[in-house]
Amino acid sequence: MKLKYLFINELGFKKDKKLSRVSYLFNLLLLTVLVCVTLYFMFKNISYSFNWQSVYEYKEKFIDGFIMTIIISFFALILSFAIGLFFAYGQNSKFILLRFFSRFYIEIIRGTPLLVQILIFFYVFANNLGFENRYIVGTVILALFAGAYVSEIIRGALESIEVEQFETSLSLGMSNYQMYRYVIFPQAFRRMLPALTGQFASIIKDSSLLSIISISEFTMNAQEVNAYTYSTLESYIPLALGYLLLTYPISYYTNKLEAKIKK
Repeated sequence: MKLKYLFINELGFKKDKKLSRVSYLFNLLLLTVLVCVTLYFMFKNISYSFNWQSVYEYKEKFIDGFIMTIIISFFALILSFAIGLFFAYGQNSKFILLRFFSRFYIEIIRGTPLLVQILIFFYVFANNLGFENRYIVGTVILALFAGAYVSEIIRGALESIEVEQFETSLSLGMSNYQMYRYVIFPQAFRRMLPALTGQFASIIKDSSLLSIISISEFTMNAQEVNAYTYSTLESYIPLALGYLLLTYPISYYTNKLEAKIKK
């Protein structure tokens, strides 16, 4: 009788799962149709003649800018996480100077616009220190900006862990490294993952501001194509789609990872 009940439940689960997939696909299709219809009528009613052929001739500039944005964002993402970890630790350090410097760095970065930071770091600090490679400097600037936010995300996640977890780990004779490695950080990582996803997606979009120091990334190349062809929408629509193509996989695979961790 118990086996029969389990068998019926399993069949019901599979049936519900199949129905949920059908429902998901139906709603996705419906939403796609609604968005496409809305965009069609919105663009139809504007007095603008699209000239995609003139923009297509500069497709190489879009491709080069897209690749450069990927490279800059990738290294800025890794570096920002390392910076965030360091200053998250620095805020709770016993070394008071490091603790003050960490808070100073975070408040200054979060309290000032990225555009101003790019100009000051590149034209003042980088020039005085003799760093002339604008691509490397731009990547570091982007990482320093994002690192302040990542640091607060990590700090908040670590402080959300119940104090009993720390006490239990220490009572079991774990070192600080073992406690954070095996007990605290795995739990904190699950809590910080959604916020990190948003921050990492922002890094990609914020890289567009690096065009102010003449870095030939995606946005600057789109601006140049617009200047050559006077085709504004044709230049910026691919730009928007390109950034969507870069940011969506981060969200998608992070959700997958989050679901896997919760199991």
